[in-house]
Amino acid sequence: MAQALLAGTKLRLLFDAGIDNEGNPILKSRSFNNIKKEATVDQLFQAAQAISALCNDSLSRVERTDNSEIIG
Repeated sequence: MAQALLAGTKLRLLFDAGIDNEGNPILKSRSFNNIKKEATVDQLFQAAQAISALCNDSLSRVERTDNSEIIG
């Protein structure tokens, strides 16, 4: 039976940077690699809030991306 082994985790923060000339929202993103695989959702959210406090734009969304290696 195949198994999935967690290979890596990435944290991505999306910031609301205003509105363009056509009325569409402008989003800026910042990505952080090499996040601890064991990090909980609460820990990642707290880290995202701490980082956003240092930025001029308001935090719009926090994303976690897990990459897995599938072995047979």
